[in-house]
Amino acid sequence: MAAKNEGVLSRVSSTISDSPIVYKGKRVASDAGFVAKKLLKSTGKAAWIAGTTFLILVVPLIIEMDREAQYNELELQQASLLGTPSVAAPQK
Repeated sequence: MAAKNEGVLSRVSSTISDSPIVYKGKRVASDAGFVAKKLLKSTGKAAWIAGTTFLILVVPLIIEMDREAQYNELELQQASLLGTPSVAAPQK
């Protein structure tokens, strides 16, 4: 009798695992995993592009703006030491 019960349990479990609902559930889970992987990969690529673009274009601009501000400040200091009237820095 125990062998017959095991046969019934295995039949029921195989029927459940072979059902279209379980198959669709597995397929949806697999598709969701694939989409998540693609999304993470493309997001990583976008972050890399944005980061390198920032380093190549924006950082040198910031350095040059800081250098120009230091130069203007130095000119104002030299003008005040020499006693010439200081010219107001242009407002931006």
